[in-house]
Amino acid sequence: MAELRRVTSERKRGLSHDERRSGERDNKAAAVFLLPWLIGLVGLTAGPMLVSLYLAFTDYNLLQDAHFTGLDNITHMVHDTRLHQSLKVTFTSVVFGVPLQLAVALALALLLDRGLRGLTFYRSALYLPSLLGGSVAIAVLWRIIFGDGGLVNDVLGVFGVASRSWVSDPNTALGTVILLHVWTFGSPMVIFLAGLRQIPREYYEAASTDGASTWRQFRSITLPLLTPMIFFNLVLGIIGSFQSFTQAFVVSGGTGGPADSTLFYTLYLYQEGFGSFRMGYASALAWLLLVIVAAFTAVNFWASKYWVFYDD
Repeated sequence: MAELRRVTSERKRGLSHDERRSGERDNKAAAVFLLPWLIGLVGLTAGPMLVSLYLAFTDYNLLQDAHFTGLDNITHMVHDTRLHQSLKVTFTSVVFGVPLQLAVALALALLLDRGLRGLTFYRSALYLPSLLGGSVAIAVLWRIIFGDGGLVNDVLGVFGVASRSWVSDPNTALGTVILLHVWTFGSPMVIFLAGLRQIPREYYEAASTDGASTWRQFRSITLPLLTPMIFFNLVLGIIGSFQSFTQAFVVSGGTGGPADSTLFYTLYLYQEGFGSFRMGYASALAWLLLVIVAAFTAVNFWASKYWVFYDD
């Protein structure tokens, strides 16, 4: 019996040793596969972020060594009128552009959910603006369409409306950029469509039996069950709107004009960093943008408990 216990104990120790060696090999293999991602994280994300955080407290012009200036860049933000204008323009775009985009996306999703013939084609065609809307080519085309001799004026001319350059008027230039943002409704539309397909048909059948109108079904069934998708699209839409750059840069020719009416925050950051070579100040602006986006996201998550409903 003692000999049997000794052999059994040795076998257990041997299996334990083999398992440890197998675990070590698995850990090494995992480390090898994770290494490219870790290099990218440190070299392309975390490293540059830490450098920009340091530069935010310096006077750096890309040509000379950075000089630590403390809170001078932050103090300058308080009195920077162009920064205030860029925040006004960006907030206006977020407040009007994001809800309009979500409304259009939801309306088209409801239309496609009615079982149209050729649904796959329409879904792909309507998703296309999301793929092309952020490109330089579309922004150039948008500038031509809303220009003095563009398609918009040709259509309005039929109804006797005088021709004007919509992108050169400070009162309408921002509206054209917001309209371009609204036009890229494809991604939220697809998400809404997927959410609509997950709502059980039995809910609508029961509501119809009780005599509920189409509007009442939409308000009492569709909207509450779609609130998780609305919340998801809202958060992504706000983040994306704060990061808008290409459309404003191309439509305004990189100036943010006319009269800084399309001076988006990211465009002003670009001008400060790569136009005026105030890279230290531009780094401070980048971190301010991070704080603003984080604040908006945190508020959305806090408020979501009051209006987002999950069908558990």
